[in-house]
Amino acid sequence: MAGFDYAALVELEPEAYATLRLNRPAWNVIEGDLYQFGGSPYEGVDLLAGGVPCPPFSKVDKQLGAEDVRDLFSEALRLVDECLPQTVMLENVRGLLDVIFDDYRVRVESHLRKLGYVPGWWLLNASDFGVSQLCPRVVFVAVRKNFASGFSWLEPCRTVPPAVGDLLHDLMGANGWHGVGLWREKARGIVPMLVGSSKKHGGSDLGPARARKSVFLQKS
Repeated sequence: MAGFDYAALVELEPEAYATLRLNRPAWNVIEGDLYQFGGSPYEGVDLLAGGVPCPPFSKVDKQLGAEDVRDLFSEALRLVDECLPQTVMLENVRGLLDVIFDDYRVRVESHLRKLGYVPGWWLLNASDFGVSQLCPRVVFVAVRKNFASGFSWLEPCRTVPPAVGDLLHDLMGANGWHGVGLWREKARGIVPMLVGSSKKHGGSDLGPARARKSVFLQKS
């Protein structure tokens, strides 16, 4: 929707790879380990974007940062070195802005500045942009100096996102659930953040509090 065409996507998980290939057959989806992927063939691309693993910075984990084997920020920086994109965008959890990671962020910024980028961090919430979900994310953007002056962060929308009951009632009642009307009346706000399928924590769940019984998503 932003106008980008994908030159390559790297995905390690077989199920996620198969889903991308099914839904986007024209995309160049590469099934493999990021450690084995080289960025040189894509030198000068407009954008290098990625969602590096969150557990190294998450408050629901040990926040080990660079000491966590799942930290892939170093690999993202390697790819920047190799393909020198016009713009870099990486996202992660809010915990990355904690004081414990001040030095970590400075190192990332310093690396990009040496390569000729203007870097910055911003905390964005999906509900500020029309999404009926509480989903705060830290977004890191680094833009080449020659056109950095043309970049600006998005301003939050002035409109309140629709209640999840109004948004999803047709889907909740698609199979004839008789309680969908009551559920719609109760679900008058936005939903908590849905944590993606975590192998370590036994599958998907609702936020750090493991709020599986949230009224917004209850169905019986």
